[in-house]
Amino acid sequence: MGNVGLLLVGVVLFVNGLVSVGVVSPRSAAPLNLFVGAAQVLLPTLILVTADGNSDVINAAWPSYLFGFTYLWFGLIQIFDLDPKGFGWYSAFVAAIAAFHAVKSVGSDPVFAVIWATWAIMWTLFFVLLGLGVTTAGRLDLGHFTGWFLVLLGIPTCTVSAILLLNGVWITSAGAGLLALAALLAGAVGSGVLAGRSARRSGVVEADSPRISGAGERVPQPA
Repeated sequence: MGNVGLLLVGVVLFVNGLVSVGVVSPRSAAPLNLFVGAAQVLLPTLILVTADGNSDVINAAWPSYLFGFTYLWFGLIQIFDLDPKGFGWYSAFVAAIAAFHAVKSVGSDPVFAVIWATWAIMWTLFFVLLGLGVTTAGRLDLGHFTGWFLVLLGIPTCTVSAILLLNGVWITSAGAGLLALAALLAGAVGSGVLAGRSARRSGVVEADSPRISGAGERVPQPA
């Protein structure tokens, strides 16, 4: 994935996470999704056109399409209130590719292996929520957990990584990989804690007020 595109992905994950926890309305996040999605399609296309058959350049560029299509599609869902089930199943495909890259990167770049693993988890959550329609796991509200997971780990795995890479500051040691793994685990635990709090808070609010649908319309509570 191109570093410039990666720089932008962090903020769109962050904002989409805020949508999932009810801080930002879906339609207000749609323009950012469309902009970042378009950039994630345009930039790798320009790279591929000038790659002159270089397999290293091609292999580094094509994964950006997976994420670019994600944000374009999600932006359209937010604008037109489309059925997200197809998007959820597409996310399973993206998660599988991300998991493949995570395994592939372990030996050469343990830090990026953890980052790819983090993205695999994110897109797996999209699949479970939107493709399978599973919203809870035990007492854990998956919607809120996914939102906080994006908020806590989107910018560190994308924007911060891009800044370090663009400035030539990147460490690929096993120790750095372990630190990255610890950060992933801490983010997951933090997401679980915050999900419990926000789910309880929204439960209290929903008990006394109308719910908000995916496109932002107010829907009356059932009697």
